[in-house]
Formats: sequence, structure tokens, C-alpha cells
Amino acid sequence: MHKYILPIIISLSGVILVLNCSSSPRYTTGSRNRSKPVKKVNSTTKSKKILKGISSYYGEDFHGKLTANGEVYDMYGLTAAHKTLPLNTIVRVTNLENEKSLILRINDRGPYVKGRMLDCSYGAALKLGFIGNGTTKVKVEVIELGDDKYMKHKE
Repeated sequence: MHKYILPIIISLSGVILVLNCSSSPRYTTGSRNRSKPVKKVNSTTKSKKILKGISSYYGEDFHGKLTANGEVYDMYGLTAAHKTLPLNTIVRVTNLENEKSLILRINDRGPYVKGRMLDCSYGAALKLGFIGNGTTKVKVEVIELGDDKYMKHKE
């Protein structure tokens, strides 16, 4: 009987050692994606980001060129440039002079003129009704923070 105990103990020790060295599953909340998650801003959240300032627009000089997030700028699209909001952030922009409102995506950086907060695409400025003035007072409400990702342009 004693001659079987030592081999059993050695076998059990080996099994325990192997089990302790094997990888165990890691349980996490949320996605296994290592990139920054998209943060939604709930309309009932106190931290909903609302910005007010001056918007201008940009058009023909930049049409067809790459934006900061890597996509080709379409002056007739509904996009905008902001200095600090994460790229691909979704915002509601309201022209405070006529109350016209649009949902835009931040796909570029700018404006680079002192005192301006937002640069809308020509198409967005047209729909917001400030092409003739060049600039307007706007309210920008963050709907969904973007992933700040650079999109590779396919040539």
C-alpha cells in the first residue's frame, strides 16, 4: 500500500503544478477591443458638454484634400473641424442667430483663426444659413464622443 502513495503524491503534485501554471480566463467588463471605447454622452447626464462660440466655414481650397482623421474632405458634406474634441465626435450645431440646427461629425482640426471655435464644411454652413456672413454664433452640443481614430485613406 505504501509503495503506491509516493507515486500518487508525485502525480497529484505534477497535476497541481500544471494547472497553476496554465492561463486562466480574464473576465472584464465591456469589449475586448484594446482601442479607446466610444463614450456616449447621455442627454440626462449632468456632464453633457455644451460649447458656445464663433463658427466659420471652409470650402473650395480644401475640397479633395485629406482631413485630420485621414478621410478626403468633401466641402458639400456635413462635417466640421474643432481644435480639441476627439476626431469622429458627433455634435449638434445650432446657429444662434437663426436657430437652424444640424448634426455634424468632427473629422478635422481647426479653425486656426483667433476667436473661432468651429470650422464647418461649406455644406453645413449652407444648411445652417451663414454662408453670406462667413461666421456666426453657434452652440455645439456633444452627442457622442468620437474614438479619435485616424482612418487610412484608400488610394
